Amino acid sequence: MFSVAAAAAVELLIRSPLRQPRRVRRCVSSTVYALHFPALQLHTTKPTMQFSQEDFEKAKEQVNLLKDDPGDEVKLKLYALFKQATQGPCNTPKPGMLDFVNKAKWDAWKSLGSLPQDGARQKYIELVSSLISAESSGQVKETSPDSKPGYATIEVTTKDNITKIMLNRPKVKNAINTQMYSEITQALEEAAKDDSVITVLTGNGDYYSSGNDLNNAASTAAGGLKEAVESNSALFKAFVEQFIDFPKPLIAVVNGPAVGISVTILGLFDLVYATDRATFHTPFSNLGLCPEGCSSYTFPKIMGLTKATEMLLFNKKLTAAEACSLGLVTEVFPDNTFQKEVWIRLKAYASLPRNSLAISKQLIRDMEKEKLHEVNSQECKCLKERWQSDEVMNAVLSFIQRKSKL
Repeated sequence: MFSVAAAAAVELLIRSPLRQPRRVRRCVSSTVYALHFPALQLHTTKPTMQFSQEDFEKAKEQVNLLKDDPGDEVKLKLYALFKQATQGPCNTPKPGMLDFVNKAKWDAWKSLGSLPQDGARQKYIELVSSLISAESSGQVKETSPDSKPGYATIEVTTKDNITKIMLNRPKVKNAINTQMYSEITQALEEAAKDDSVITVLTGNGDYYSSGNDLNNAASTAAGGLKEAVESNSALFKAFVEQFIDFPKPLIAVVNGPAVGISVTILGLFDLVYATDRATFHTPFSNLGLCPEGCSSYTFPKIMGLTKATEMLLFNKKLTAAEACSLGLVTEVFPDNTFQKEVWIRLKAYASLPRNSLAISKQLIRDMEKEKLHEVNSQECKCLKERWQSDEVMNAVLSFIQRKSKL
């Protein structure tokens, strides 16, 4: 889940060297604000592209056009290139270790070394232009005509007795932000009561999910650390509870790599089908965190103590074949036939008697529910302590800084 203690680390993305925008589309705690400006036009001469000061000024404004958060790595690059382009190489004193915000900024700027200001200006313009182009090419969001309204980060459809919940943030590898946590919880609540026979969770694009969105920390930083910890803990606990209590067969269709919480909750599904290019990674120790999603109980039970320890404590990444051999995944399919084969099978399952399936699941699962709720509570308690620790802060900062290297 999200590291509230990392709020200060991500806060560096709020303090932009650019001018403040006139209106903000949505608070994303970053240098990126969604304002509508004309598309960036660069002055070019053949055979090479030349960038003028006017192009640089337009690029500064164009940053505000971005509607989607480009991620921590890109935002640090934008900051560092802007400073290098306007002030030259970093010659300011290194901030103290406890000055997390300014240290992260300083490290990103310092990593540019002696890059000339003209070179930094050119890289800044090119980076902004690539971000605008990427957004422009993907502005039309494909949604099914059967999609249920009211969801922004997921797509929910019910067809052929199947309710499908699709994580729908493909541009950020289906990273789970606070809104998506809430929307998945709501979608599961509704699916539990509808007339469908089975419910399926999958991802849109190349990733199943890259796990928790680190910007969750910044989005709650304004209310203070204690308030953020309580709010996020309650949100996360309710999210996991929906999986524990879900009354119908719940099936994961893992269409690509899965990270963090998207992996740990798989122990709460009834079936897990995966493409052969999927991977499963729970890098909690890398971020100073602890197991979540009841994985501290379900993983040892499913795959054995030593294999679960290797994965949960020592960040072992599993291939789809390895996950299947350990029991975390039910079956693996070739990627080129994955969707066709899986959905043929799911439609056959959905033709079975609904009440019979629900009663049978209840017999299989109900004896474990009390234990799972207890585990979820203990894990959330541990996570609350972890989110407020210096260890998590430093781990997240190190992660962001590594990603920001050019």
